[in-house]
Amino acid sequence: MLDAGNALFKTTFSGGDPQEKARAQLLLEEMDALGTTAMAVGARDLTLGADFLRAFQKKGKMKLLSANLVDGAGKRLFDASTVVSVGGVKFGIVGVSPAGPVPRQDGLTGQPPLPAVLAEARRLREKDKVDVVVVLAALPALEASTLSLQSGKTLDLILQSHDGRVSTLAQRDDYALFMTAGDRGRQLARAQLTVQGPRGPFVDLSQQERAQQSLKIVEDNLAQARRSLAAARDASVQATWKETIAGLEQRKKELGPLSVPGGAKAGERAIRFSYVPLGSDIPDDPDIKTRVERIEPPGSASH
Repeated sequence: MLDAGNALFKTTFSGGDPQEKARAQLLLEEMDALGTTAMAVGARDLTLGADFLRAFQKKGKMKLLSANLVDGAGKRLFDASTVVSVGGVKFGIVGVSPAGPVPRQDGLTGQPPLPAVLAEARRLREKDKVDVVVVLAALPALEASTLSLQSGKTLDLILQSHDGRVSTLAQRDDYALFMTAGDRGRQLARAQLTVQGPRGPFVDLSQQERAQQSLKIVEDNLAQARRSLAAARDASVQATWKETIAGLEQRKKELGPLSVPGGAKAGERAIRFSYVPLGSDIPDDPDIKTRVERIEPPGSASH
């Protein structure tokens, strides 16, 4: 379990409310209790300063990572990465923070992300012999996307958070697959990986499955539109249905190549990426709910 950062505070500046700290502490404690392996240090995690996070790091198991966040003397404040083995696969996890001075944090600066991430990823591959490099990118989407475009074959997966953008499906700009984290704790992003054979880009199986589902919907709509055209007697209504049919046929043509069954070939790596909504069908944990409501009572503006 991983987190791409920006999880602890609602803004990058403190309003002086003591509940801000209590809320952040609760989040850190529960993420740790859930077994989260690592979290990148994002802009909205530094609201109370780096010392607040480092105090947690001394007692918590969850790693707080940033390959590029340094103090006034140029010293790195957090580990750049961690290595974990899951299912016989060795993962190198790299964290990265936004570039530039951290607001209201004297001397705290994010160095340029790309060289910091690449240097750490290469070290992980050469020294630790990791099978997969995952970047937890607490960066604006455009900057995180740049990592994919300029990293060659060094990075495999990039999980991004920062902008509060709507969650999207996995996308590939070059070699690495780029994914956004779950939105405001209301859903989880899940990546199921098959890692076998030599290194290579991950084949996105979910893209094929989505295309097959979309094609089925288009074909159903196309059949209905053709029945409606056959039943129409008014010329203007017929013209509307013909236009609709033409659009659906074009969409079917576009989806055809994407939906061809095949999946990953022997020796290829594959990923199936999806989101798990955390809706009312998933019951609350009574203890956590009680702790939350002490900080954000039901009916309050923040609840």
